[in-house]
Order: sequence, then C-alpha cells, then structure tokens
Amino acid sequence: MTAVPGRRSSTFTRLLRHGFTDPSAAERLLELDDLASVRSDPVLFEALGATADPDLALRGLVRLVEAEEEGERQVLLDTLITAKPLRDRLLGVLGASEALGDHLARHPRDWQALVTYEASDLHPGVAEFERGLADAVDADSLRVAYRRCLLTLAARDVCGTTGIAQTAAELADLATATLRAALAIARTAAPEDAAQCRLAVIAMGKCGGQELNYVSDVDVIFVAEARDGVEEHKALQAATRVAAHMMRLCSETTAEGTIWEVDANLRPEGRNGPLVRTLSSHLAYYQRWAKTWEFQALLKARAVAGDPELGADYVDAVSPLVWQAADRENFVPDVQQMRRRVVDNIPADRIDRELKLGPGGLRDVEFAVQLLQLVHGRSDASLRSGTTLEALRALADGGYVGRADAAQLDEAYRFLRSMEHRIQLYRLRRTHLVPEGEADLRRLGRSLGMRTDPVAELNKAWRRHASVVRRLHEKIFYRPLLDAVAQLAPGESRLSAKAAAIRLEALGYADPAAALRHLEALSSGVSRKAAIQRTLLPVLLGWFADSADPDAGLLGFRKVSDALGKTPWYLRLLRDEGAAAENLARVLSAGRLAPDLLMRAPEAVAILGDPEGLTPRTREHLEQEVLAAVGRADGAESAVAVVRGVRRRELFRTTAADIIGSYGTEDSPAEQDLGALVDRVGSAVTDLNAATIAGALRAAVRERWGDTLPTRFAVIGMGRFGGHELSYGSDADVLFVHRPREGVSDEEAGKAANAVVGEMRRLLQLPTADPPLLIDADLRPEGRTGPMVRTLKSYDAYYRRWSLVWESQALLRAEHMAGDAELGAEFIELVDPLRYPAEGLGEDAVREIRRLKARMESERMPRGADPTLHAKLGRGGLSDVEWTVQLLQMQHGWAEPGLRTTRTREALAAACAAGLIPAEDAEMLDEAWVLATRVRNAVMLVRGRPGDTFPSDPRELAAVGRYLGYEPGHVGDMLDDYRRITRRARAVVEERFYGAVS
Repeated sequence: MTAVPGRRSSTFTRLLRHGFTDPSAAERLLELDDLASVRSDPVLFEALGATADPDLALRGLVRLVEAEEEGERQVLLDTLITAKPLRDRLLGVLGASEALGDHLARHPRDWQALVTYEASDLHPGVAEFERGLADAVDADSLRVAYRRCLLTLAARDVCGTTGIAQTAAELADLATATLRAALAIARTAAPEDAAQCRLAVIAMGKCGGQELNYVSDVDVIFVAEARDGVEEHKALQAATRVAAHMMRLCSETTAEGTIWEVDANLRPEGRNGPLVRTLSSHLAYYQRWAKTWEFQALLKARAVAGDPELGADYVDAVSPLVWQAADRENFVPDVQQMRRRVVDNIPADRIDRELKLGPGGLRDVEFAVQLLQLVHGRSDASLRSGTTLEALRALADGGYVGRADAAQLDEAYRFLRSMEHRIQLYRLRRTHLVPEGEADLRRLGRSLGMRTDPVAELNKAWRRHASVVRRLHEKIFYRPLLDAVAQLAPGESRLSAKAAAIRLEALGYADPAAALRHLEALSSGVSRKAAIQRTLLPVLLGWFADSADPDAGLLGFRKVSDALGKTPWYLRLLRDEGAAAENLARVLSAGRLAPDLLMRAPEAVAILGDPEGLTPRTREHLEQEVLAAVGRADGAESAVAVVRGVRRRELFRTTAADIIGSYGTEDSPAEQDLGALVDRVGSAVTDLNAATIAGALRAAVRERWGDTLPTRFAVIGMGRFGGHELSYGSDADVLFVHRPREGVSDEEAGKAANAVVGEMRRLLQLPTADPPLLIDADLRPEGRTGPMVRTLKSYDAYYRRWSLVWESQALLRAEHMAGDAELGAEFIELVDPLRYPAEGLGEDAVREIRRLKARMESERMPRGADPTLHAKLGRGGLSDVEWTVQLLQMQHGWAEPGLRTTRTREALAAACAAGLIPAEDAEMLDEAWVLATRVRNAVMLVRGRPGDTFPSDPRELAAVGRYLGYEPGHVGDMLDDYRRITRRARAVVEERFYGAVS
C-alpha cells in the first residue's frame, strides 16, 4: 500500500470519506500485521464510519486485537466481518466509549458477550443482570462483571436498539443487581452480623425512579430490624457494618477501578444521622422533623435489595406521608424556596455548559414534574410514578399539564438525557458539563445521529431544547390554570376548578377562588388584550408566586389592566419589553406602597419598560420640571396638585428601583452593595422632597406676591432630610430663615415669611389621593413654643446666647434645601462654629450628650416594643449609630474636614480614614445602620405606612424578609441576623460613645 510521494493513498482518501479526522494515524494502524486480513475490507470501513468517533473505534479495535491471544485474534476479526450485529455493537461501543475500550483491552474475552443476539438479550431485566454478576466474589470480580454487563447495555444503546428511557431503566436494573451482589458479598464476609439482623436497601433518586445515568451516585436508604432474640442496638450495629461494607464494595477504587458512589445522605438527618435505622425510627423522624424536600425525595423510594418484606413495609409506610406533604404547614414557603433556582455554586464559566442545573436543564423538568405530583398526587393515584417521563405523561392525561407542553418537555428531556448519557459514557465519569473541545463535541453530535455538521447541529439542537425547557418549566404550572377558566374545545382535558384551587394554594395564593376569578377576567374573550394577557399570565403568575404576596400581585395586575388594557402602548410594552413585565410583577407583589402609587397614575408603568426609567432624576431636573409646572398652573392649589403628582410619580420610580434592585430579576441579580442601594433611596427621596418644597414655595409666593416675596427666604433641611437619608415615610424636618429685602420693614417681612410658611404647609397637606409631605419645624430654637420663622440675625443672637448642646448636635444635619441659595449658605456659615466647635467638645458637653441619649433610650422607646428589634431606638439601631458618629463629628470636625458632612455613612468613613475609629468597628456600625434603614424602608414598602419594628403579621413579615434577601420560611434567620448585627454594633457604641472621652 505504498503511496506515490506527494500523493495521498486511496486508503487515506477512503478514511477521510468515512469520517476519520486523523487518516494518517488510522492508515498506520491498518498497516499492522494483525489487521492484514481486514485492512481493505469495505465492510470494516463502512462500520467504522458509522460510529461516533471512527478514529477512537479503530484504536480500540487494534488494542482489543493485540490483547487477544494469538490463536483467537483471527476468530474475532472473522466474526467481526461476517456478523453484522456484533460488528455494529462492538465498533459502536469502541467509537463512543474510551473507558469500555480500556475494559476490553484488559479483558479481551468479554467481546464475546456481544455476540449473542437472543430476544431476552434485547431487553434484560434484574434477573438477567443478576446472572451476569453471579460469579462475583470480591470487589475486583464485581467490577469486571459489572463492566461486562454494562458493555452489552451500552451496545444496545449506541446501536439504537433501546431508547433513552429503556436505557435508563436498564441502568437502574443493573444497579439493583449490583447492590444485591455487593450485599451478598458483604453478608458472606460477616455471617454473624448477617444472622443478627434483617436489612433492606431502599433506592432513592434516579435509581429509585428507574431512570439512572451511566455514572451517577446511587442514592440509598437502609432500614433494619432485629431478628428474634437479638437486642435492637446490637442488630443495628451489625446491620451498619454490613451496609457500610456493601457501600465500600461499590464505591472504593481498586485495580479494576470503581463502579459508582453509593450515597446514603438522603437518610434522616443526612450524614449526621445513623446510617441504619429501624422502620419505626424512620417513621418517627418523617412524622416530626422531615422537610418538604425529603418527602419530594421519597417520591422515588423503591425497595431493591435485602429483605424484601421489610423493604415493602418501608415503602408502604412512607408512601402516605409523601402524598400528605402538600397539607403540611410549611409546604408553601418550602415550595417557593425549592422553586427558586440554585445556581450560586456553579462557577460562572460553567453555567452555560451545565446540562443538569443550568437554565433550561434537566433539573427544571424533574422539579416541575415532582412538584405537580406532590400537589395533585394526594388525590390522584395515577400520578404516583417515580419515573419522570411516566409521571409527565400521567399529568398530561389528567389535564394537569397541557398536552402540547408535555409533548415538548418530553422531547426536550429525552434529548438532554441522551446528551448526558453520551457525555458520561465516553470516559465513564460523573459529569453534567457539555464539553468545549471540537473533537469532543463532534463525537457527541455524531453519537446522536448528526453527521453533516455535527458540532453546529448539536449546539443548535441543544440550545433549542434548553430554550423549550426554560420557557415551559414555569409555564406548565400556570397554563392549565388559564385553561381551567377558559372555554376549551370538546374532548380536551382540563384542570378541574378544585384542582386549580389546590395548585394555586400550593403556590402561595391565600385566596385561590379570588385568584381564579381574576384569571378568568384577565384571559377571557377574543380581544387583543385578552390574547396578550393569556400569553403573559403563565409567566407573570410564576413571578407573583415567587413573592411573599402572590394574591396582591395578581389583583394589582388586574387593576392596572383594567385601567390601561385598551391603551396600545401598554399592551405593546408588556408584549415586547421582556423586563417590563417582570419588573411590573415584582413591584405589584412586593407590598402596598408601590402598587398604591401606581394605581393613582397607572400610566407610570411606562417607567418599568424604559432602560433608564429606574434611574432617579437629579434635583436640578426635578426642580426645573416642578417650577415650570407651577409657572403654567392657574392658582396655587392646582400648581401644588401638579407638584404632588410629580412627587407621586418619582416616588413610584424610586420604590420600583428599590424593589427590583433588592429582589433582582432573571437577567439582573439583586444589588450586592446594600449600602449603595440605601444611599440611592435616601438621596432620591431627599431630592424629590426638596423639589416638592421648592415648588410649594414658588406656588405660595406667586399666589399672593407675584414673582418676589418681600423678604429673602430659605428652607434649611434638618434631620434625615438634611442628611439625605430620608426613608419613604419620613417627615421633612426643616428650619425657616428669612432676611427682609431692602426697604421692607422687619414687621412686614416677618408677616410675609410667616404667611408663606403657613400657605406652604397648607398646600402640601391638602387632602388628595397623593401621599402627603409633612413639614416638621420642631427643631427650631425654643421648639414648638418658638417662632416658626426667624431672621438670620435672630438665629445668630439665639445661638450665641441660649443654644444648648443638643441644638448644636441637631445642626450637624443642617443643609440648604430650597429658596434663596445665598441666604441658605449664610445660615450654614453661621452654624458651622456651633456644630464643629473649635478644639472639640468639653467634658461637660460630652456628659450632657450621653445623658440625653440615655434618657431618650429609657423614655422614648414605645411601650411593649422589643428593644432588640426596634430599628430606630433599639439596641444597635439608627439612633445608636448616628449619635456615636455625631459625637465624633462634634469632637473632631474642627480639625478633620471629612467629618463636615450631613451624611452619617460619609462621616463614619471619614472618621475611620482619620484613625478616629478602627475599621472593624466602623464596619459594624455601618452594617447595622444600613440594615436598620432597610428594615424601615421595607416596612413602608410592605405595609404602606411607616414603622420602626418588624411587622407581626406573618405575610407582611415574610415580605420584609424577601426584600431583605431571605428565602421563604427563613424569617427566623432574618430576626436572628438582625439581633446579631445590631448587638455587635451596640458593643461598639458602648465603647465609643459611652466610653472614655478621646
């Protein structure tokens, strides 16, 4: 076969044509003497070309031939050429599995297991596999026998003799036989232990469901009972030794490799619990302590080895508990938590290659099916299959899942499982990652029948099926709910009203009947609006169910739809802007405040579809809009009505951005920098209120004096307003300062200033549907008994003669907010020496501040409030942190310019940078302050009214938890974390605020 130099041989060309990627290497292999009789046989070339990887198949064949005894080599080759079934099976396996090629090279006679082609050989069961493993007496012989059985199973798979469901069932049967063989070996090795106990092995997971992979952990649970006359604790010890030996026989790596890991971690208490329990002990645990996911796992429980009567008793005993799980108290939050995808532990560079846990992966299908089984299987025994595809078919037959959706999911699941099988078969390694290499992808694509452009075809098919799963795994929960209230064609199966209510209740809806009425109103009819909403609702319902109050979300959507449903832009927004629909669902179901704001002006929903719509507007932009609106208005009241409308719209923008940033969306994770989130809210609400006050001031002046007030007038922000730290329900603390214009008497100027203040407050408190803005001037000199407005000279005289230390402390937050900017700057210049006294505070002043703080703690805490959970006045709360920071500002602000700020977090960071407080202490204070602020914001968002403590209503408390990032069912963790964080902050306060003067 010597080729002319510079020319490719005919063999080289034939190899290329038959799919070899390295024809030169293949040609060299064919030149070996051992292949002389077949090297030119077209039958061999055709058969190799039909494999997933012709190069790999040829290398495996050469290794097998060389491993055979010389007298048997020609027998193998002759049989290979003359017997098509053997040829297809052997070369098919060699071209798909390097690991099984290695096995044949070590045990060359095992190729003969592929020769027989009887009817029973086509569909073996547990009995056939048990016969194949019968001669195994130790770990090595068990592995060799297992691989021999696996060889025949894989051959049927790659040749297409069995489909994916049958292959998975056979793998489970082989695992069952292997567990029985391993148990027999373990019992033989310890006959005394075996004689003391009855031991049953219960398969769980994919093995229990008879849908096993080539390489997967085999999940098991052990149950044992003492034999007559044996003490229970001794029987359990004996059973534990036998069970542990059985696990090692399968899991440990020997000279013949390993089989698979036997995993008993699904047992009660997991790896912390005893390996073996009695049946009564299992039942006691499940009845008292088990979580919803454990009943979900028991769905697949199947007795596979050991004492058959005990195994059957176990399955019979736990089965009723599985189907009662949906009635358990914590079922809804458990389901909400389980439904939420857990991909945090998947490295970012792997998530797009994850077949099992990635978006649109196998876990999505399996979980959706299992959850529907738990919900509806309690009343419909036909749904109680442990096999995913059988259960999906039963769900479709019963109308619990749409037939078209079930068919698409079935097809996608089969394809993804086939990919998973072929990936694992190559090296018999446990993996769910799609390979990246071109050669691996080519082999994988060809193994699935893709021959024209295997890599491109594979990627296209994979993405298509994953997309189907991603789209349908949520939809199958909700589409049947729409069908339950729709008119279906005769003969179509549908979810009954009772089953629909059960499903809604399981998904967190407290009033399923009302929810069904809303669904009917939203989806009935032939209008374009109804058609679009029928398409959107399955997805929206999933987002609502992901919240703490699904009922409120659905009701809110109906209200918005009723208000805007005939508006073309609204329907287009929801249909075309994917983010808008999810953002709307999050906002409507997160609490009362944002939906209330939206309902007063539903057209604000357009904000949710604009990429920049959630970005807060600057104060300059807001003031420009507000003052322009006041200038166009006819009268002060109509002007302020427009101003308050702007405030309502911007409050909605801020609340929506806060909710979406806290919850996250499918395309955008939740905000990780919680301090930045709090700062954005505080700044946005502050700017909005400042612009609103500026608008009210302009309206009040124009109504009576035209463009010019007889006195220059400024509004100074105090408290959280001046600190840019307003929460949604905060009043605006202010001081009013004025200076008579030239030629205007003090009396006239004073009357004008007081009149404009009174008119501003009246206008801002006019009864309307918009949230009021309350102006609080109680921090003024002499408090409520002092004049509402003072001149700058009056402030100067008061502060020089009468000012108390608490007033100087309050002035730390003073900042000009509206009105005459020059006058405002003069006021700030006036108070700077008071709030940042030269050389800091004296000991008497520090003692007075501490005394005031201690008095406030004892007198102002509401009666009955838990001081460990009060966000404002409680231990380690806002007051603790702010007074500590303010003391540092008054002591050191004269020397440290960074401390001269009205903002708590900025001042704390500056104190840390200046070495006035250790970084660790500063971090504790900052964490507590941010958390307490977020709690107050959450309470307002959820309840629609301000509050400083966690709500007592369970649903409201859960909603606060969701806003703070806690999964359903974890409000206890939230409260524990709050107490822990604020307790640490209080310890810093005790040292830094109440400690030595420094």
